[in-house]
Amino acid sequence: MSDRNRPRPPASAVSPAPLDDEAAFRAAFAGVRPLRNDTIDLRPPAPPPVPTQSRRDQRSVLDEMMLLDPGEGEMETGDELIFKREGVQNSVMRKLRRGQFSIQGHLDLHGLTTPEAKRALAGFLVDCVQREWRCVRIVHGKGLRSPGQVPVLKPKVSHWLAQREEVMAFISTPATDGGTGAIYVLLKARR
Repeated sequence: MSDRNRPRPPASAVSPAPLDDEAAFRAAFAGVRPLRNDTIDLRPPAPPPVPTQSRRDQRSVLDEMMLLDPGEGEMETGDELIFKREGVQNSVMRKLRRGQFSIQGHLDLHGLTTPEAKRALAGFLVDCVQREWRCVRIVHGKGLRSPGQVPVLKPKVSHWLAQREEVMAFISTPATDGGTGAIYVLLKARR
């Protein structure tokens, strides 16, 4: 049968011309409305601000405090010295204050100049670590024979000890063992 003789479909059965992609997409989504959500922010939250300048300022103040040597008269003669590192329990400090630890060594700095006292203290601490001593007594004096009766070594010894890694804590002794003219020093145990 030739194409001429073939019956033709009715006009209503003829398929429409194919749509281009964009027109097909628009036709498929005709009447669709986008959803509006005003209660949830889908953006990730911004990271919190970092106060870098404040941190730098605080660090420089701490560094400066560690380097400065305290001057004379910054501490009155009646003041008690007390220092403890993070992790030292309050119960340990109470025992240290009461003199309940066995004193394994003793250093008397009376009559020494500041440089002599600094060398003597450093050498004493090295010796204590080598001997594995845990608690020692250091006499720095009350400054009663100093000009103006102001302690010279007391604030310096406190400063020097606080800088030493092996020193865990120190506190002024009871009156029976020197009072505010001496301190008990708790040293770190070797591992």
